[in-house]
Amino acid sequence: MDVAIVLFDGFDDLDAVGPFEVFSHAGTHGADVDVGLYTLESREVVTSSHGLRIEPDGVLPESPDLVVVPGGGWGDRAAAGAWREAERGDIPEAVADRHAAGATVASVCTGGMLLARAGLLDGRPAVTHRGALEDLRQSGAEVVEARVVDAGDVVTAGGVTAGIDLALHLLDREVGTDVAERVAILMEYEPRGDVHEATG
Repeated sequence: MDVAIVLFDGFDDLDAVGPFEVFSHAGTHGADVDVGLYTLESREVVTSSHGLRIEPDGVLPESPDLVVVPGGGWGDRAAAGAWREAERGDIPEAVADRHAAGATVASVCTGGMLLARAGLLDGRPAVTHRGALEDLRQSGAEVVEARVVDAGDVVTAGGVTAGIDLALHLLDREVGTDVAERVAILMEYEPRGDVHEATG
């Protein structure tokens, strides 16, 4: 499973790094999982909302199996972050293109608003950070207040730390329960909250 995590200036650190660590552990412990951090255009460094500077692995691949979109900077309409990227429209378009090509698309926190802007959540069950639930509802999504909402080819998670639960759930679903459990034990993390599984 090739996992591509999308980075942009102002992303929330743990939204991206939490899932990255989960998928990375799976790959180094024998699962067929490869994960990378990518931008839409070639960049030397991307700066998170908390000032973490990350050197991305390259430009977002055309055909990953899974695309993960973090949030950050939505609630305060920050100059850099998910709000800015939604207004620009490039990430929503790129994510919609990968989804149309067959990728599963997932979001953490207000990354869900980028999926909404891409039109991927219209009439579908989804969740985002609690501070953006009304925005998500107004976007046309069916808001489900769960830790993770699995609608098949689109999977969304609540705020920040829920990205770890999202990644563990996707490992369980795509690779196997034994791998997900081994990674959770290794990270000393106990999955919390419920996973709402839906279709459509």
